[in-house]
Amino acid sequence: MDEPLTILVAARDEEQVIARTVTTLREAFPESEVIVADDGSFDCTADDAEAAGAIVLRLPRRGKGQALSAAERAAPPGRLLLCDADLDGDVTRLLDGGADVTVAAFAERVGGGFGVAKRIARDLIELLGGLPMREPLSGQRSLSTAARIACFPVAAGFGCEVRMTIDAARAGLEVREVELPLRHRATGRDLGGFLHRARQLRDVVYACGPLGVNFRGLRLPLVGWKIGIANGPAVAGIAALGLADDVWSGPERGFRAHLRSGRTTGLLKLLGIPAVGLLATRRVSGALLVGLAANALNQLDTRPGRALKAYLAAALVLDAPLGIAVLLLPYDLREMAMLGDAGSNALGGLLGLKSVERFTGRGRWVAIGALAGLTLLGERTSIGALIERTPGLAWIDRLGRA
Repeated sequence: MDEPLTILVAARDEEQVIARTVTTLREAFPESEVIVADDGSFDCTADDAEAAGAIVLRLPRRGKGQALSAAERAAPPGRLLLCDADLDGDVTRLLDGGADVTVAAFAERVGGGFGVAKRIARDLIELLGGLPMREPLSGQRSLSTAARIACFPVAAGFGCEVRMTIDAARAGLEVREVELPLRHRATGRDLGGFLHRARQLRDVVYACGPLGVNFRGLRLPLVGWKIGIANGPAVAGIAALGLADDVWSGPERGFRAHLRSGRTTGLLKLLGIPAVGLLATRRVSGALLVGLAANALNQLDTRPGRALKAYLAAALVLDAPLGIAVLLLPYDLREMAMLGDAGSNALGGLLGLKSVERFTGRGRWVAIGALAGLTLLGERTSIGALIERTPGLAWIDRLGRA
């Protein structure tokens, strides 16, 4: 209990209450830093928090979990206390629980909806973490150093608390709830309230699925598997192979590393994706096109939106489906979700299949040669770095990114 304590507050458009919250926390914990992660507020939240004595991170608008993960990286080593920006009440007892994760359960319920999101969150925690929880969505919680290591970076959006609890339980840490007389601004049973709870439920479900950590250290839902659902069995098979790599992959990168390591999920993709292409097209050229195109899109998926932009450009030429890529692009650009290998491989495989339909035999081998050259280039140097050094490509690459 002698470890230093840092208080993290994620806030968006909370100028009406943030100064009071920061002042209350600084009075209750005078020796602790209060870090407010401003999640792209349009009002004076950041200025008011700073004036009240908080350290403020001014972030693009991404989501609660992303804001908390950024704040945690800025915090010094030690324990954490997480609080919502609209909190009203004394949370000092959260540090007296003795557990690795101590969660505040509100003494009385005020407002809210019909409890659907909370009930589903509770069931998911019990199913995946084996832990019964009264308040699965409570944002008021203390974390020991061990819990901080196990839980951060947290899941994106409003799913951060649920996945945090699951991760702590899976790590064998003690999770305890403490009933406190706290208050916060409750959402009502109006259109705004129902929309908020719908987003909350969406984030909770995504948080309990496969997650990946992007180049910025944000832990985001992997949503690329959706591409396999609507584009036929071959693309679904490629997406499944990519998802296996998302979930079970090791540190190996590149063909040579996977070949040296032997049994890896990358090697499974190396053999499996061309096999899917061969079964779907009945041609060796089809197997090569599908395998190489899937790898090419995977090589490009190192920054938000990069692989999707490349796919959309090629899809216009090959008459490939645009809808799912257009829908996913804003979420990928704003770092609210990730394609993962499931998505990038599926998109590349779809381009390969369309190439077989559109090109003659000679045209296919030209495309195979170009893709093979791109693969060899990627083995020798960073294609992403090359894009960022090329003026026109760099501008297109950055376009729309947060």
